[in-house]
Amino acid sequence: MERAVALVTGASRGIGAAVARALAPTHELLLGGRDEAALAELAGTLPAARPWPVELTDPDALAAATGGLTRLDVLVHSAGVAELGPLADVTAATWRRTLDVNVVAVAELTRLALPLLRAARGHVVLINSGAGLRANPDWGVYAASKFALRAYADVLRAEEPDLRVTSVHPGRVDTDMQRGVRAQESGDYQPHLYLTADSVARAVATAVTAADDAHFTEVVVRPRPRLG
Repeated sequence: MERAVALVTGASRGIGAAVARALAPTHELLLGGRDEAALAELAGTLPAARPWPVELTDPDALAAATGGLTRLDVLVHSAGVAELGPLADVTAATWRRTLDVNVVAVAELTRLALPLLRAARGHVVLINSGAGLRANPDWGVYAASKFALRAYADVLRAEEPDLRVTSVHPGRVDTDMQRGVRAQESGDYQPHLYLTADSVARAVATAVTAADDAHFTEVVVRPRPRLG
């Protein structure tokens, strides 16, 4: 039998790359992202993977890229941006940029992929955040995007009963993105207090490889401080 096909966005680094590695033993992989060199490097380390470079916020490019797909069993949305600041200082450009990447691109890629996902009775995984469950000061724009992403997942699950739809809500994760967040917070970077990307990826793999009668609708993963 042919192996199932998984498309992972944001696969050039961080959680996306870790998810690709976690799914590699069971899936053929399409590695989505903008950094084609990084995607090619990761693909070279995996048994059945190829880069799928595309600008997710470009509707025409996205339509062209998805138009070349013939099978899709799993779609993992891991691409995202995080810009912090008090609401009084956040510009319309920041709102649009954040929502475009974190919500609109997700919705459009899923819409374009739905015929293939329906045919496979497939699975959509959305890497959300703890900020999609609770909003804190200075996190308004990001939290709004992640609350919207959770709502999108809930509606997609209700409208597409043949699909599995999983929202994954990790706490802080030791990634380049987290380094950028801590810089915006003017805080120390303390990786021993954060989840590893591999731990989040294992949670995703558990949901994806669950028996057909099981549907992980929401997965919350919190860091457990490590020694040393």
